[in-house]
Order: sequence, then structure tokens, then C-alpha cells
Amino acid sequence: MRPSGRKLDEMRAVSVETGFTKHAEGSALIKMGDTHVLCTATIEDRVPPFIKGSGLGWVTAEYGMLPRATNTRMRREAASGKQGGRTVEIQRLIGRALRAGVDRSALGERQITVDCDVLQADGGTRCASITGGWIALRLAVNKLMKAGDVVSDPLVDPVAAISCGIYAGQPVLDLDYPEDSEAGVDGNFIMTGSGKLIEIQMSAEGSTYTRDQMNQLMDLAEKGVGELAEIQKSVTA
Repeated sequence: MRPSGRKLDEMRAVSVETGFTKHAEGSALIKMGDTHVLCTATIEDRVPPFIKGSGLGWVTAEYGMLPRATNTRMRREAASGKQGGRTVEIQRLIGRALRAGVDRSALGERQITVDCDVLQADGGTRCASITGGWIALRLAVNKLMKAGDVVSDPLVDPVAAISCGIYAGQPVLDLDYPEDSEAGVDGNFIMTGSGKLIEIQMSAEGSTYTRDQMNQLMDLAEKGVGELAEIQKSVTA
């Protein structure tokens, strides 16, 4: 029934290559099916002015897509002189999602910026960015801990995200682009590895959904995030 032939509760194949770039304190190339995102984490000994002197750290994110990440070329946002609304919304989502798994007191007064660059898009780029972004963040924090710059681990729980939706009347896990473009309902579920919710973005696309269907999607999301959290732990151990 699904265009990819996957089962309703089956994710796309996931692979992660850590240490993908030479200079970043943490980096990971995450592939979820044909969606490929390069995530890098940069540590800086500074924080935004609004928390300076508080002793708290900060985690933020930036997001972008290469011009040919999609089937037609997109103009670089730098060429237009400003970021689009979608880009701003997604990078804010990534930042607040990752901060939900951070003990900012333990991080100390420093900032970690996670850059998520979409090399190829086939649906679920924000979810892949959050999942891969946490891996890059974990690797960067590992370096801080190894150097003795932080005393206790500031990452309290893995953070991952997965899309779920109703396609052809059935709840499905991890929508690719053909499903996402045709789904009657789709959503992004951001959770911790221990199953706690951080954020849900749900919308009906020309259809409606019931409470029972919402619960089915939640069950699928829990399964998917659980699998992603295990992958995150295995590649950063």
C-alpha cells in the first residue's frame, strides 16, 4: 500500500556517519532513506547577551537546504538577502527541541550551535535534523567532558524526532515525500529517548482526524523515536 513497500510501522533505513567533517567539535551525516542531512556542532565560550552572567549555557541551531536538495533548484537564501519563513521556523524548532534535553547549568556559560544542512530532501528534513543534531551535540559535549571543561554530563536524555501521518486512510510511520505530499494528516513528533514529549506539530491536510487516530500516531511515534534513540546511543558510545 505504501509507495515504498514498507509496513505501516516501518521506518526508512537509517544510517549515521559520525566525524564527517574535520573541524567541527561534533559532526554527523544522517541518512533517513533519501533524506540526507549534515549536522555539525560548534562550541563557543560565549552566550547570548540575555543570559550573560547567569552561569547557564545555551544551545541554538541553524538550518538550510542546498539549492539542489530537491528535484528543482531553489535559489540560495543568501542571494535574496534574508531567510524564508519556513527556514526560520524550522531552525527555531530544532534549537528548542535540543535544549529540552540539556541541563544548561551543567553546560556552563558557553554556547553550542548546531548547523543542519540538508544535502538531499525526500521528506522529514526537520526530523532528521533534530535526530542528527543531537548526535553532533552529543559528540561535542563528549569532547568537553574529556577535556574536563564540564564536570557532569549536561545531556540528560537523547532527543529525536519522527514524522507520522494518515496516508490512504491508514496511520503510517516516517513519511517520505510521496506520502507527505498526499497525506490527509501529517505531523512531526519530537520526544526524548525516555518517551517524554517535547513538541507535536499536527495538521489536517484536506482531511480531519479522530482522537483514536491521534493515539495511533502517538504509538507509532513512540516506536520510531525509541528506535532512533537506540541508534543515537550506539553511534555515540
